[in-house]
Amino acid sequence: MTTAPTELTRRHEGRGDTTTAPVLSLRDVRIADTATDREIVHGVGFDLTPGTTVGIVGESGSGKTLTCRAALGILPPYFEVTHGRVALDGTDTATLTAKEWTRLRGTTIAAVFQDPASYLNPSIRVGAQLAEVLRVKKGLKRREARERAVELLRAVHLRDPERSYGQYPHELSGGMLQRVLIATAIAAEPRVLIADEATTALDVTVQAEILDLLADLRDRTGLALVVVSHDLAVVAQLCDEVLVMKEGTVVEQGPTREVLHAPRHAYTRLLIAEHELYGIERFRTATPAAPAAGATKEDA
Repeated sequence: MTTAPTELTRRHEGRGDTTTAPVLSLRDVRIADTATDREIVHGVGFDLTPGTTVGIVGESGSGKTLTCRAALGILPPYFEVTHGRVALDGTDTATLTAKEWTRLRGTTIAAVFQDPASYLNPSIRVGAQLAEVLRVKKGLKRREARERAVELLRAVHLRDPERSYGQYPHELSGGMLQRVLIATAIAAEPRVLIADEATTALDVTVQAEILDLLADLRDRTGLALVVVSHDLAVVAQLCDEVLVMKEGTVVEQGPTREVLHAPRHAYTRLLIAEHELYGIERFRTATPAAPAAGATKEDA
């Protein structure tokens, strides 16, 4: 199943400087559950440079989230990296102290997860929570933090950032909450953002808007993205390189165009077949329309 390169493919191939040092690098990373002495992730590796996007796709339990948690230094209890190397901005993360990790999270690497409501305090207005991150991570004064928080809410295309600043999480839709979480994640200007199933719980229209937002942030700021999803159509839209994981193993890896047009592994072919009816074909054959400046449907 091969076709001529599309405009989307050319955009993927032309973006990012492969000579730039990776901001995140994994080398043969293996993760084990030490409580059961069982290896869960069996050797994952990739390099992520500024302005590029790596996708990790696979079914639930394939090791996607554990791989990202290893990169963030937040593996669950009894899980640990038993082999390989994770390097963040050139530093082996195995050498980092807890204090150094705290400093790096948010400023060098940040993450957005599937359920934004779980990461926001329901009793505190969302703007105050965002402003607190700015005060802690950037050292801003109270007024400066508020002004910057409103700017960030505007940057993620919330329709009325001033109003949103003063609202509680339960007053916002799922798409709006995800935008708030993205604003919080980029508040300290990290170099790497991990989006772990960040659009899974959203309807198709809002999902597309969040993906456009992430692409816009990447293209404007040089942010490096790791996009984790069970949905190959999401990865097709956004990623330059894709890793396909099954049962803790990377069964296929390469440029998105090559993996989508000429999959080598039977599991990859199965994923593509399952998703062709849900929009992946349009990402092979057409360029997605650029979002209008300031356009949003976060209330959907």
